[in-house]
Amino acid sequence: MDLIVQGRNVEITEHIQEYVEKKVSRLERHLASIEEVRGELTESNTRSQSDRYTFQLTLLGNRKILRSEVSTGDIFASIDAAMEKMSRQIEKVEGRRKNRRRKASLVTNTEAVMAATAIAEEIEEDEAPRIMRHKRFLVQAMDEDEAQEQLELLGHDFFLYYNNSENAINLLYRRKDGHYGVLQPEVG
Repeated sequence: MDLIVQGRNVEITEHIQEYVEKKVSRLERHLASIEEVRGELTESNTRSQSDRYTFQLTLLGNRKILRSEVSTGDIFASIDAAMEKMSRQIEKVEGRRKNRRRKASLVTNTEAVMAATAIAEEIEEDEAPRIMRHKRFLVQAMDEDEAQEQLELLGHDFFLYYNNSENAINLLYRRKDGHYGVLQPEVG
């Protein structure tokens, strides 16, 4: 298992590195298929001291990606909270693996919809939305059921993956009615 700990606006000391290694070793007992662990500690210059340090933890392994992110006022509290959140996600994955029962979640997050609506209303008509970030990532080969499980584990509204049966890149997304849709691009 590879462990990468990076800092943004924070120097990663040997003590912080050892602390993260110690915490990650506990997670590894529960999920042995971890190939790479990435931790990123960020210090933001916010007025609120309660969310000054953000620790983002990403586990990569055996066609699974698990991610947790927590902001608190203390470096070690952020690390502990992110590890606890990750531990709950691992338990959820292990429970699914043992039971082999996959049920579609029909829970829609009304708070997220309301927040998105509020943000859209705040954008003025003369200010057009623009691309704020570009991100590169490795596209995993999997079937639709695995992609649906990844979408649920990550807590996102969409998931991009390489469909084994179609031999093409597909996009799985959550519909407003709680079901899922798949976009299958074609070159025109």
